[in-house]
Amino acid sequence: MSVAVPDQGQGPGQAPGGGPSRGKGKGHAAPHAPGRTLRARRRRPAVLAMAVALIAAGGLGGAVLYNSTGQRVAVLALARDVPWGQVITDDDLVVARIAGDPALRPLAATEREKTVGMRAATDLKRGAMLTRADVAQALLVQPGQIVVGVSAKRTQLPAGRLQPGLQIVVVYTPDNNKADSMPATVITVGRVDTDGSQVIDVAVGAADGPRLAQWVAGGRIQVLLAPRAAAAGGAAGTGGSGAVGGTGGTAAPTAPPTGAASGAPAGAGTAPAAPVPPTGAGGA
Repeated sequence: MSVAVPDQGQGPGQAPGGGPSRGKGKGHAAPHAPGRTLRARRRRPAVLAMAVALIAAGGLGGAVLYNSTGQRVAVLALARDVPWGQVITDDDLVVARIAGDPALRPLAATEREKTVGMRAATDLKRGAMLTRADVAQALLVQPGQIVVGVSAKRTQLPAGRLQPGLQIVVVYTPDNNKADSMPATVITVGRVDTDGSQVIDVAVGAADGPRLAQWVAGGRIQVLLAPRAAAAGGAAGTGGSGAVGGTGGTAAPTAPPTGAASGAPAGAGTAPAAPVPPTGAGGA
């Protein structure tokens, strides 16, 4: 920055010191040096303390975030391929450590003893994590069975909600009034569509699969709940009322006492004659 200073005691055309002036003006620019003494900034202790606190909080937050995202958990993984339906052994499992993630729900390594002895619910591949849906105590689809999708309307299904593993009976009702039925096991229950229909995957024998598919294509089916006694294999002496043709089941225990009391051979068919001989003997 320069400031013009007028000449004092000098004639025109003369420079300071009596010499001739090089400029045509009446004055010349004299340099002015600014003061370079800078005042030292005052450092407040409160600001320093706040900065230190912010740095410490940032470091602590980063450490917490790293621990939460980088924490390793021990889970079960597959050491080799396990086909569907095969029993899982201890040699099929290995322990792997992965980063914990709420979206992943693998079986923990502490559940190894519970997992051994269960069956593979699907084809398990080597190196994959083992989830709860990959194993089952007992397979719903048994060997030699086939899965058929049954599409039915709301009026063709029971009012109760169907569940996997439930025993049902699919009844075919053609126009010729020659009804036919087929037992099945519910495997998967689909969602109800907007028109009220629902698809249910059922397991039947491999030979019955094509026939059931034809029934479903015709649309003349009705899904019934199987009797509990029949689904459970039938209880001894108590399955007559629940099974079809229960009257024949109750006649079996009645016939032997009658034949035993009369002493007649089987097939005589003269039940009233049994009490006649005692009556005649008493009157004689």
